[in-house]
Amino acid sequence: MRYRYTDYAQRIRSFENLGEVAEYGHVIEGGQTYPLFRITVPGERWLVITSGFHGEEPAGPLTLAERLPEVVAYAKERGVGLRVYPCINPSGFEDGTRYNRSGEKPNNDFMRYEVAPGEWRGELNPGQAHLRWALYDGGPKETRAVRADLARWPAPNAALDIHQDNYLGGAATYAYVFGDKAAYLPLVEAASKHATVIRNQKVDENNFTDDAGLIWYHDGSVTDWYMRQGVPYTAALETTTPTSLEACNQVNLAWIRGFIDLAARKER
Repeated sequence: MRYRYTDYAQRIRSFENLGEVAEYGHVIEGGQTYPLFRITVPGERWLVITSGFHGEEPAGPLTLAERLPEVVAYAKERGVGLRVYPCINPSGFEDGTRYNRSGEKPNNDFMRYEVAPGEWRGELNPGQAHLRWALYDGGPKETRAVRADLARWPAPNAALDIHQDNYLGGAATYAYVFGDKAAYLPLVEAASKHATVIRNQKVDENNFTDDAGLIWYHDGSVTDWYMRQGVPYTAALETTTPTSLEACNQVNLAWIRGFIDLAARKER
């Protein structure tokens, strides 16, 4: 199913009663200008939510467009502020394509690792050591825009990136995480009521889930970047694209609520 970004943008702009709806930038694809939105809800502690890096993964942007009022209400009850970037790759979202209309790959490209003197790479192999890391300043226009805006703010108390998996079959879910595994187990349990958790399985050429359906992987993404800044709770959530939108909504909301609770913790 295809979605019109103009309709999506209208929905996002309608949230001005919930918080500040700002355009942190815009991109031009195929001669069309696409505004890029950040929704900010003030609070004592902060959760950053990013979504829509990949255009053929629409569930995250749609969950945020449809259910943001209840997300904001839940966060306000717990004193948690939100910075929400609901659809980072608008031309991909509109076209239903993984990458933007120019064929660029907006995901990752937040940082680089120096694995040997003068040798930099975007991902680390499991267990691979590195000398240092640095914020990257290149990449696709969508990545540059959101990275520059995120870098303006102090590191949050938690960060959640919402994705989908367009390769695995069935209605299923798993997540890439950093931090205390025990903190994520209630979220996995809540999500399991709506989709099968992929446990102890290979999900791509590099990664296997553990017995909780979780993966640790340094891939240069926004999740990895926030972990390197000391954010204690960071995750990239996945639901498979065959999963129904309502089930995806429920899984996404379970993790969003869980991350609001984690951001509200006082240990940081």
